[in-house]
Amino acid sequence: MNELHVGKIAGELSLRPAQVEAAAKLLEEGGTVPFIARYRKEATGLLDEVAIAAIRDRLEQLGELDARRQSILKSLEERNLLTEELRGKVDGALTMATLEDVYQPFRPKRRTRATIARERGLEALAELVLAQNPAVDPEKEAAKFVTPQGSAVAEELKVPDVAAALQGARDILAEKVSDDTDTRTKMRDLFLRRGLIRSEVIAGKEAEGAKFKDYFDWSEPLANAPSHRVLAIRRGAAEGVLSFQIRPQEEDAIAILESRFVTGRGACAEQVRLAVKESYKRLLSLSMETEARLESKNRADADAINVFAQNLRQLLLSSPLGQKRTLAIDPGFRTGCKTVVLDAQGRLLHHDVIYPDQGRQKTLEAEQTIRHLVEQHQIEAIAIGNGTASRETENFIRKLGLPAGVQVVMVNEAGASVYSASEAAREEFAEQDITVRGAVSIGRRLMDPLAELVKIDPKSIGVGQYQHDVDQDALKKSLDDVVVSCVNGVGVEVNTASKQLLTYVSGLNAGIAENIVAYRNEHGPFKSRRGLKEVPRLGEKTFEQAAGFLRVRGAENPLDESAVHPESYAVVDRMAKDLGVTIPDLVRDDALRQKIEKHKYVTEKIGLPTLNDIIAELAKPGRDPREKFEAFAFAEGINKLEDVKPGMKLPGIVTNVTAFGAFVDVGVHQDGLVHVSQLADRFVKDPNEVVKVQQRVEVTVMEVDPARKRIALSLRKNAGKPAERPAPARSAPVAKPVSAPVVPKPRQQPAAEGWFTAALRNAKQK
Repeated sequence: MNELHVGKIAGELSLRPAQVEAAAKLLEEGGTVPFIARYRKEATGLLDEVAIAAIRDRLEQLGELDARRQSILKSLEERNLLTEELRGKVDGALTMATLEDVYQPFRPKRRTRATIARERGLEALAELVLAQNPAVDPEKEAAKFVTPQGSAVAEELKVPDVAAALQGARDILAEKVSDDTDTRTKMRDLFLRRGLIRSEVIAGKEAEGAKFKDYFDWSEPLANAPSHRVLAIRRGAAEGVLSFQIRPQEEDAIAILESRFVTGRGACAEQVRLAVKESYKRLLSLSMETEARLESKNRADADAINVFAQNLRQLLLSSPLGQKRTLAIDPGFRTGCKTVVLDAQGRLLHHDVIYPDQGRQKTLEAEQTIRHLVEQHQIEAIAIGNGTASRETENFIRKLGLPAGVQVVMVNEAGASVYSASEAAREEFAEQDITVRGAVSIGRRLMDPLAELVKIDPKSIGVGQYQHDVDQDALKKSLDDVVVSCVNGVGVEVNTASKQLLTYVSGLNAGIAENIVAYRNEHGPFKSRRGLKEVPRLGEKTFEQAAGFLRVRGAENPLDESAVHPESYAVVDRMAKDLGVTIPDLVRDDALRQKIEKHKYVTEKIGLPTLNDIIAELAKPGRDPREKFEAFAFAEGINKLEDVKPGMKLPGIVTNVTAFGAFVDVGVHQDGLVHVSQLADRFVKDPNEVVKVQQRVEVTVMEVDPARKRIALSLRKNAGKPAERPAPARSAPVAKPVSAPVVPKPRQQPAAEGWFTAALRNAKQK
């Protein structure tokens, strides 16, 4: 363990070094983030999952920095360039950018203009000019470097005249300026802090790239550009519609360079001034723009990934209906409604197709089929996918007069088609076609969203923005962290969990998860957590990491149904014995739990945080942290876009939250947009402050555009009243100077827009 890394991370995250060191050691020993956060609180000083994950990620970054540092030192040593002073600079570099800047002058280069000038012997002239002695005439000095007539020097090494000699000297100086570590640091800061991102349409691409029209002539400060606009511009460039550049004002950049390198007056100083300008235009501006593009992309990626991760967490932790006998319907017009019956454990019992809208006879047959299935299988809930024909199907079901206890619920089916064509679906339902598999997925999502959604690639669930444009490795890592956190936070019933769900349990992987399912199928349900040790390849370390997150419902020991880790069972036994009762007595009787004197059970490994967790679990063993399921219904009579009128107040469900607002399903097959300026009476920077995915809301319809199938909504209290009419959307502000006149007003920003256009302008790129 690197002590320097520990100290650095502690400072960055405002943690005690001992906390970072403990977490790093546990991670190094193979501990997972959920396990460390839940069962090693005493060691880490109560660090939560967020802090532990941040330590893990920063350790990886610093490890990569050290690896690059060693690679550079090796390269310098092999080329006999490493001095003690240079080694000190390399060792002292705290960021990758600084490290690369230190290495820049020594990086193996292709044959540059400066290289050629040095080969021609002009290094001495460059140094003379750089000294900027006002008494020195650079042209007279340059004449001394001109190759004499008839010289036997190779043609490519000849200096034909004074102008060529001075140009060669400036080439050398330009490269020196570009390679200077401090200069690169200042220029990098200038580009990121005061650079403008400008985009233009490529000639002839106007019609083809109409969806990027807002960026055909766009400019704003890079530091203020929100992630969705940066990613939109980059997508337009990737599709060959836009070109863009990131540059500060040229005079500002050159002024910085001149202040550093032009230190005198006279003819030599003028040559240095020319070299500085050449350095910026030919070298620095290009390399700094490349870095600015990369840095802005990384920032935009991080923001977009964070939005996706927050949305995914809310979706995965949606309220489960629970183990109910369910009839699930995947609606359709021409091809009919695929209908399946699932038992309380989600097993497929029956499948059929009904045609409720294809003539009177077909409608009667559909009615008879549904009534028969509900009665025969004692159906407790009906799940209807929210795609095509969903509201029509819902109305059909609600008019059947089914028993009052049967809940009818609309279910978001995003990604169901992806699951139905997946290897997991083919493996589970090899004999069924994809339509049956899709209907099964809809039904299971109602029963337990988490257990079903983990079978789908998170990117296919549809709760992000620009997920296909961001760094895919970073996205996968972030989303995997979210899934792991949710799965382990809820806990997994080992006797009913799918292989896919078990894969996300702390300490398990796909191979061990498959072995658990195979062992369960061969030997029957696990009767205790101890039984897991019989599973092939599930060793002591794996058991330690996983056991606390696995539940065995109906086990002889009630602790096997709880989040109490087996390593703490002995403590609970002592508690029960000291009170003269059994563990089941402790679970049933709150008065007994109140008598437990926690300080008596504190040891070196088990402190009060763990003891508090244990007693909380005894009160509600294996409790589900998700909110209780509540039925939801869309407004009656509002089934299609034409039914929606401005001024209406409608119930809806948030389906996606982005940086520019939230999308809400109001039951008309077309989500409406609540622009960020309409999320609350006050302006909010982060939409997640106000709404979450799957949240039930009441929205006011502001405007409807049937031709473009768009609905503008509001969550503001007085939305729709003339006096409360909102100002144009803030998501597209006219870019203002950062510190006038350093950053000029951007060119041709869109004029003040009508409310509807402003509210939906950014949604075009979703």
